[in-house]
Amino acid sequence: MPDRMRWGLMRVAHTLRHRWRQWRKTPLEGVSMIARDLDGRILLVRHSYGPRAWYFPGGGIRKGETPEEAAGRELKEETGCECDGVFLVGRFEEEVSGSPHTAYVVTCVTHDVPRPDRREVVEARFFPTHSLPEPLSPHTAARLRFFQDPRNIVRGA
Repeated sequence: MPDRMRWGLMRVAHTLRHRWRQWRKTPLEGVSMIARDLDGRILLVRHSYGPRAWYFPGGGIRKGETPEEAAGRELKEETGCECDGVFLVGRFEEEVSGSPHTAYVVTCVTHDVPRPDRREVVEARFFPTHSLPEPLSPHTAARLRFFQDPRNIVRGA
């Protein structure tokens, strides 16, 4: 299937999922992966659907998965990157599509070069923290501020 057709279908599916969640108000759990390379740059992705903003790789947590497992799986699916040591660094209670949402923020270091899957993710790149692309999604910006705040460093880790 040509990319443009696939991306159009992804946008329709995204809109339908958003409307379904608004109607059902089912609680959701998801993850955001703050993956860094050896130079400390942060991996961000752009999706084929939704707003044309930059996001951390991530997605839903499957039944029986830990947030760390889900974040590693989503990172691999969306970018082809893998991580060794994966660490939970935060949790956000928020609303997504009108539904309550628990977002777990996970971090790791990867040695891999990102290769977007070209279905869900059309672009995946590392950026220095002092030169991030615009626009960042609001949730991505909030998670990044949390991650960069020295008051949130886990002592002894």
